Amino acid sequence: MPDTTLIQDYPHQMGGHCGSGALRDLLHWNGLGWEGPPREGLVFALGGALGLSYVRSSGLMPPVYLVGRGSDFEIDLPVRLGGKVKVLTTDDPDEGWTWVRDEVDAGRPSLVWGDIAELPYLRVKLQMSRHDIVVIGYDEEQGVAYVVDNDRAGVQEVPLDALARARSSKSFPEPTRHCTYRITWPDDLPDLSTVASEAFQQSASRMSHPSGPGIIDLAAAGHGAEGLAGVALLASDVQTWVDLPTDELEVLLFSLSAFVEKAGTGGGLFRRLLADGCEDVARLTGDGATADLAEAALRCAQAWTQTARAGVQRDVDTRARAEAVAEAASALPDLEAKVVESLEAAAESLAAADR
Repeated sequence: MPDTTLIQDYPHQMGGHCGSGALRDLLHWNGLGWEGPPREGLVFALGGALGLSYVRSSGLMPPVYLVGRGSDFEIDLPVRLGGKVKVLTTDDPDEGWTWVRDEVDAGRPSLVWGDIAELPYLRVKLQMSRHDIVVIGYDEEQGVAYVVDNDRAGVQEVPLDALARARSSKSFPEPTRHCTYRITWPDDLPDLSTVASEAFQQSASRMSHPSGPGIIDLAAAGHGAEGLAGVALLASDVQTWVDLPTDELEVLLFSLSAFVEKAGTGGGLFRRLLADGCEDVARLTGDGATADLAEAALRCAQAWTQTARAGVQRDVDTRARAEAVAEAASALPDLEAKVVESLEAAAESLAAADR
């Protein structure tokens, strides 16, 4: 077996979110799309990935956590498109590396989890274990793996020991356990209207009636909620932040802004990605309800961005920023409810057109 192998001409693009960016690249690599390679927003929308989990806990650092997608996007999208996914996990680093090496040796890019704090090219201290990266090569003699990441334009050389640490992390929100997604893609894609209808209904259900395990364990976290209830809890919670000590308040305001805009969300807590994807579906299918959904998702994304930016305005007093965040966040529950209503309407419209 050679010490070095590298998949050539991998079609990597930077992305707003690690999961949809990685799967966009993989769809392109496999020659799949409805009018050429899909945009990242379309990939996100068709994953049925919209969700929301909110937690505030003194046991976390920072003491607040917010995520706007569901836990199974990397499985749901390929399966919805007619593929198959096998999720491999182990606590044995040799076994975990063998899975990756075997895939790359067979000419298949390997989608894996890695803790962002252990990936040297990201230069971050915050630990977050569920970060999707794609390994496209390795050189065991030099001790490096070749990795693509939505946050970097070029191929990254990662020391194998650093990659092993990233893939064996026990940090929040869950241990990485050398998680590897072994995906078998279909030869052709199914009808777009059918796929989009199923995805929109899944996103609507996840927001209206969250069930099953999410990205975070709310039972263990304590103060938290999911879906529309999570939006309502957050909007209520931030009304009380103004009474907190200034140092605590600064951490909360900065963290909220980061989770909405900076933490691999594509901006607007993933809602901007949804809006972009719905625009593509509406254009390709001519469905008016999906065009309305795109507008609702964009309005919601803009409100999330406004909330985030209010907390980090320059030259504005801390308490004034907290009050601005509370005011902006008060609009979120109604806007999120409108997105869910629009998701359901678009799902029904596309399903009717497909019959």
